[in-house]
Amino acid sequence: MLKDKLNWRYATKAMDPARAVPQAKVTAILEAANLAPTSSGLQPFEIIVVTNPEVKAKLSAAAYGQKQIVDGSHVLVFAAWDNYTAERIDAVVQETHKQRGTPLEMLNAYYDGLKAQYLPRPAEVNFEHAARQAYIAFGLALTAAAFEEVDATPMEGFDPAQVDEILGLRAKGLRSVTLMPLGYRAAEGDWLKGAAKVRKPLAELVTEVA
Repeated sequence: MLKDKLNWRYATKAMDPARAVPQAKVTAILEAANLAPTSSGLQPFEIIVVTNPEVKAKLSAAAYGQKQIVDGSHVLVFAAWDNYTAERIDAVVQETHKQRGTPLEMLNAYYDGLKAQYLPRPAEVNFEHAARQAYIAFGLALTAAAFEEVDATPMEGFDPAQVDEILGLRAKGLRSVTLMPLGYRAAEGDWLKGAAKVRKPLAELVTEVA
């Protein structure tokens, strides 16, 4: 059950460096992220998969020494578009036409309106919007990792400018949003392993409007 898998997972603090996540499981996690819903189907982000030890060491330094990055076998870097552009939106139009066969005049009628809304906005507003879309995929990737019984640690504690420089993201029109090391929990040294989840009661979290 979904609830069982979500209770199993936690933000792993210590990964076992001797255990690597099989590629099939990594692919399943990435496929789940790829299926995430996004506003107008734009998917305004990319996922960079890092396995190179030297690059992981640099990322760890940019993340204030968090060891899961170097001890896990993979690091997923979710990077959002730095801005919406006509070219990026047009690429979505063409791909939708290719895969669905929707007439271009119908697609353009919608996406031209989207351009009129998005393109005049400040780049920072558009980046923040794109980053929120990346987080939807990030959440599904965390859930998929739990289903695959792969440990994953959601990370916002890093210097985005350093991560962008390490991975050359700005040249690609991307900015890092969040990191997700993947691996397997260590037998020892993880203070959070086995701890009870601390969550609000549903009655405090949820307000029903009938």
